[in-house]
Amino acid sequence: MVFVMSVNFTENKLVTKVLTSFYALGPTTASRLMAKYSIHPLAKIGSLSAKTVTSLTAELSQMTIENDAKRQLREGIQRLKDMGSYRGRRHAMGLPVRGQRTRNQIFNAKKFNRLDRRG
Repeated sequence: MVFVMSVNFTENKLVTKVLTSFYALGPTTASRLMAKYSIHPLAKIGSLSAKTVTSLTAELSQMTIENDAKRQLREGIQRLKDMGSYRGRRHAMGLPVRGQRTRNQIFNAKKFNRLDRRG
């Protein structure tokens, strides 16, 4: 087991899969990190040296991922609601925010855009 950012990963997992498993870290950022530390795209996390894993962990701790990114998203939506903007009201009502039509297919927006309806 390899310990990266307070999470245990099996040694036979690909480094790209390990990196993209973190919230707000996509394939492009993962490949840039791997290029920075000269890690092969098909390398397994168990084949990395302890020094490389430590430096990867240090780099990840400097980035805005996981709970920090989720908090930023929540704060941004709350800021829109507090401002009383159109987008904030749409978020509060659980309706589509970015100009989609609501005549027919509103059900997904109501299901996935669930926030408190009080704001």
